[in-house]
Amino acid sequence: MIEIKISPELKAQSPLLCLGCVQAKVKVEASPKELLALIDQKNREIMDTMDIEKVSGLDQLAASRETYKRLGKNPGRYRNSAEALMRRVLQGKGIYIINNVVEINNLISLKAACSVGSYDLAHIKGAIQFTIGKEGEQYKGIGKELINVENLPILEDDLGKFGSPTSDSERAMITADSKEILMIMFSFGGRVGIMDYLTEAKQLLVQYASAQDVEMAVIEG
Repeated sequence: MIEIKISPELKAQSPLLCLGCVQAKVKVEASPKELLALIDQKNREIMDTMDIEKVSGLDQLAASRETYKRLGKNPGRYRNSAEALMRRVLQGKGIYIINNVVEINNLISLKAACSVGSYDLAHIKGAIQFTIGKEGEQYKGIGKELINVENLPILEDDLGKFGSPTSDSERAMITADSKEILMIMFSFGGRVGIMDYLTEAKQLLVQYASAQDVEMAVIEG
């Protein structure tokens, strides 16, 4: 697996922080109806059991919001992607349908109530560090304008910043040309249950994205 670490500065602000990682060679294509049915089932479950006012109080999301506050970022403005996804489902909008890998990413995010990002390893250079964005740093978000990443928990490689639990950059986004991916669960609430979700992500990637050479790891420092 590609080298991944958490910076001491970020770990000091979020002591329970860990990253659940799955690396695999995949075939990116349109999601089959069986995968979309699993997503619909999860959407209905969320709508039947969750109130939108209670989303931010879920353990993982509450831990994420607390870390953002410690870093000086407003968690309402720079909302965790899992919180944004759940709110979208509860508003009856469903989730965007992009491709099989993105749908698996989002299904795991909904199940874990935890931000998950997937990245094309062909567009990542060198080791990855999860750190804190510096003054003046920004990048073009997927489907968005430039995002101010100063003081955000942020992924970086030798080429610069490329992803966060709020919104990823376009550079390493999953496309039809992606051959090998890295999926990261951003767990601000600790590692309990994370390996179970990684195992489920692996099973989904094997079943619906023809995943091979799958590696899993939980990074705590």
